[in-house]
Amino acid sequence: MKLCISYWSVEGGLANTRPVAEAMSEAKAAGFDGIELGIGTAGVLHTQSDQATCESYRKLAEQHNLALESVAAGLAWGCSPNDPNPATREKSIKLHADALQRAAWLGATAMLMVPGAVTIPWDKAYGPVKYDQAVEWSRHAAKQLAPVAERVGVHLCLENVWNGMFYSPLEFAAFIDSIGSPNVGAYFDAGNVLGYHQHPPHWIEILGATRIRRVHIKDFKKDVGNLSGFCDLLAGDMPWKQTMAALRGIGYDKTIVAEMMPPDETLLQRTKAAMDKIAKM
Repeated sequence: MKLCISYWSVEGGLANTRPVAEAMSEAKAAGFDGIELGIGTAGVLHTQSDQATCESYRKLAEQHNLALESVAAGLAWGCSPNDPNPATREKSIKLHADALQRAAWLGATAMLMVPGAVTIPWDKAYGPVKYDQAVEWSRHAAKQLAPVAERVGVHLCLENVWNGMFYSPLEFAAFIDSIGSPNVGAYFDAGNVLGYHQHPPHWIEILGATRIRRVHIKDFKKDVGNLSGFCDLLAGDMPWKQTMAALRGIGYDKTIVAEMMPPDETLLQRTKAAMDKIAKM
């Protein structure tokens, strides 16, 4: 497994303003095997970035000897694929299609997509969207994007993340299967599952090797139980030993990306030291 860090964990990353070369240098200095870039509607990597820019980031990763295998798209938070407004839904599909092309130009083989939301904890103006309708709109978006993902050679990896949807691994597995594409799978985030009061190793076993394409890790304190519960790796309640055993049990051998926020001066060093310990469990 390759131990990687999210661009969003680097100072200025979440705002998409930190120069990619600086972020990569920082990730390399901390000892990571790779970095996961983030794509937005503006900033250093966005949905209209040209091919030359994307390829220059690919070359930078090669120069730093960093894996650049996945891209995270947080586009759904500002433009949800299951928003009640049909124009917003269509715009979201277009944004994600453009992002898939940029991921391919970067040389990435996976792109994270949030499939939509019923509610968004930090956006009280959004929703609630009726659950069954939200799922159908999400399915429509994924089915529209699947041929794009297949054409550009990138896996569209759906991540369930504090969006009021898919509280069961059985439901999430059935949703992924309903898309019917070899290029659509799950971006499994162990910390998010713990925040749903569930057991991450069981999700891994149920989703299995055919669905889990990429993995995020965070830690979470269950007694806090809300967004403030996220904490440093090894400082929360994640069952790391069982989680790593479950990943090995399904034969997962790709990137593990730590998505840690907010950034601070020692976050990357602390995170890498903790990931080294977790990887040995």
